[in-house]
Amino acid sequence: MRLILVATAVGLLIGLFGTPLLIRTLRRHGYAQAIRNTEDGYPAHDSKRGTPSMGGLTIVGGTILGYLAAHAYVWSGPSASGLCVLFLIVGLGTVGFADDYIKIFKQRSTGLRARTKLIGQGVVSLVFAALVLGFVDDNGLTPASHAVSFVRDTPVVLPTVVFFGWVYVMVAATSNGVNLTDGLDGLATGASVMVLAAYSVIGVWQFRNACSTDLVAHCYNTRDPLDLAVLAAAMVGACFGFLWWNASPAQIFMGDTGSLALGGAMAGFALTTRTARAPASGSS
Repeated sequence: MRLILVATAVGLLIGLFGTPLLIRTLRRHGYAQAIRNTEDGYPAHDSKRGTPSMGGLTIVGGTILGYLAAHAYVWSGPSASGLCVLFLIVGLGTVGFADDYIKIFKQRSTGLRARTKLIGQGVVSLVFAALVLGFVDDNGLTPASHAVSFVRDTPVVLPTVVFFGWVYVMVAATSNGVNLTDGLDGLATGASVMVLAAYSVIGVWQFRNACSTDLVAHCYNTRDPLDLAVLAAAMVGACFGFLWWNASPAQIFMGDTGSLALGGAMAGFALTTRTARAPASGSS
């Protein structure tokens, strides 16, 4: 539990004190997101004109520093599962950063073209899919598996090609889902905190009931569950700190840098904790 507290505290401090520094930097240079012109029947957003974007940088940064601080606290290296999910967070955050860059510096409210964004998400998700099938531990476990899962792996096993396709669908759906949710001040951040906190609890529960330590009928055969809980906790702390400045009236937007990273984190945790339900699971 101390690891989770350290990760949460460091993430919180980065989000709470790093965000106003980012706000001042962005405002000093006039880096604000272009506001899309609305037609009759849609709410106007002129009041938000001039609000800085790219706030997701503090969420991603707080997550990384909180996670690394927890490992430095016990002087241990990160796990393969944690690094795989962290890769997904940073990779999708980079795609989102490119989108925000176009919105801010080219003043094009639509950002990256839809096809380009999907290609970027696809590259990151497919690399992630390859990574989570590697790194076998002493118990023969990899960060994710081919098996269809809900609470734990089922006997239904997906071919590698289908698994890669399912990972892409998961990542694209969750990252774009959070992106669509990010339309009201504090909405995406507040909702994400609850999901990520749940994954932190799931990780601790799986760690305490792992098959490697307690071989019973309802144990969990998950690799690195405690480390996944620590990573999720670091992101919870970073989101809480950011939410202080993002709550209505928002002083900064997370932008696609934050929303894609948050959505990718949810998909990554779902796959590595074996709580991702695949389409084929209805037949199991």
